[in-house]
Amino acid sequence: MPPFNRNNKNFRRRKPKTKIKTIRKDPLFVDGERPRPMYVDYKDVELLRKLINRHGRISSRRKTGCSAVSQHAVSLAVKRARFMALLPYVGE
Repeated sequence: MPPFNRNNKNFRRRKPKTKIKTIRKDPLFVDGERPRPMYVDYKDVELLRKLINRHGRISSRRKTGCSAVSQHAVSLAVKRARFMALLPYVGE
């Protein structure tokens, strides 16, 4: 077998496999609809723990599946919960 050479006429490039994007539903929506006004309770620690990572940082929209409006409400609620000492500022 000849050595690996890109200039070889028998060399073929493989197509990269396409990744299937999974549609994530917004964790804050109620029955598939956005609550109006958008408000996340800062005392709901169980929900907020799902939206921060193990280092205590707020997860990105791409990871959580939140819309821009709900992500803004989440960040506000996390900051309030940290101030009230319900959530840690840093991870454990």
